[in-house]
Amino acid sequence: MIRKILIANRGEIAVRIVRACAEMGIRSVAVFAEADRYGLHVKKADEAYSLGPDTVAGYLNAHRLVNLAVATGCDALHPGYGFLSENPELAEICARRGIRFIGPDAEVIRMMGDKTRARDTMRAAGIPVTPGSEGNVESIEDAVAIAADIGYPVMLKATSGGGGRGIRRCDSEADLRRQYDRVISEAEKAFGRAEVFLEKYIANPRHIEVQILADHHGNVIHLFERDCSIQRRHQKLIEIAPSPQLTDEQRAILGDLAVRAAEACGYTNAGTVEFLMDGGDNFYFMEMNTRLQVEHPVTEAITGIDIVQEQIRIASGLKLTFTQEQVQKRGYAMEFRINAEDPKNDFLPSFGKISRYFAPGGPGVRTDGAIYTGYEIPPFYDSMCAKLIVWSLTWDGLLDRANRALRDIGVFGVKTTIPYHLEILRNAEFQAGRFDTGFVEAHPELTAYSVRRSTRDTAAAVAAALAANMGL
Repeated sequence: MIRKILIANRGEIAVRIVRACAEMGIRSVAVFAEADRYGLHVKKADEAYSLGPDTVAGYLNAHRLVNLAVATGCDALHPGYGFLSENPELAEICARRGIRFIGPDAEVIRMMGDKTRARDTMRAAGIPVTPGSEGNVESIEDAVAIAADIGYPVMLKATSGGGGRGIRRCDSEADLRRQYDRVISEAEKAFGRAEVFLEKYIANPRHIEVQILADHHGNVIHLFERDCSIQRRHQKLIEIAPSPQLTDEQRAILGDLAVRAAEACGYTNAGTVEFLMDGGDNFYFMEMNTRLQVEHPVTEAITGIDIVQEQIRIASGLKLTFTQEQVQKRGYAMEFRINAEDPKNDFLPSFGKISRYFAPGGPGVRTDGAIYTGYEIPPFYDSMCAKLIVWSLTWDGLLDRANRALRDIGVFGVKTTIPYHLEILRNAEFQAGRFDTGFVEAHPELTAYSVRRSTRDTAAAVAAALAANMGL
């Protein structure tokens, strides 16, 4: 069994992994850039070591991270999500140095990170993929010919892309010619590879993903699906498990497809198979994320399975704790990404000092975060500062509990997306479980939310009323 883990990440996911280690009796080692010296993961871990003054470079230096793992006596490394979590070189270096990488093998990461190889692998396994190029497009003329064959609109995507970057919708040949060099440039700058592929654009699909777990003994299971359709500019805002838009029959089909996808690439550890569902209820493979997802807590909420602890057990060489038949879903869960952004100002980042922070509580409420009163949110990283996860036995109960929990949480000193989430909850289409990836763009009025009465205003009004009643 793994005894000590270096966590090659920061923020809330590092805190999440520290907590899993603590429950398993495993020592945790945090790393931090100078900007994160007072980060919560540094305070929570058993040990913490500086990566120097650079804000990002230290988290991206695979050799340094593995050297630190060896020097501190760690026998495993957890990459979290983002940074080097889907970097095959990190997995290879860990293997060479005798450090267990808590994730899949390097070759699987490399295969699924190459979107054209991933599509080819899924196609060979009989898993439906969106119509598009077979392999990378060789030139703009090649792209134009393929687009003419499959029909506009099309999506031009970076082959090594992810996180919503390196993607452009093209509605015509002129649009495709205009966007081609831009996507090539983005692909090279962001991912180091000037390669792109083309696929048919599916108008306003539902984005459904399936959580899978696979051990080194040939066991592969799924933990049901998550609906990630509520997103802005390809960035997820709210995630739901299970999807309120699927029937049990569709759920079974999708789970089977995800397991087949994992088996087709020889996958081990935790992963996510992402699908698009069109208006005709057809599923198409989109990509496979070879890491822990930001939204994994909603799956934990409906299944009772600690995915991070399962990751550690798998990396230790143990069999899965559960069989597919033993995995049961119960109720609904929803995750809200609490971002330090101003929804009324085009979601402009709002970094700064947290003057006050109140975490919500009560039944079925969980908060994964890395903020606290007095914490300074650094401007160098992603704007997500906390995740609010809410569970209830019923969909209607979930909506009520989510509304209450969002009003319970208090983040002061910076602007956040909390008011925006409350407006989404008030939307009749969302309440009815009818939404797709075009939901946010179709409802620009959501950013025009009315200013809620503050606690101070409410207290002042109550005091005034009491004074009037007492004749003061």
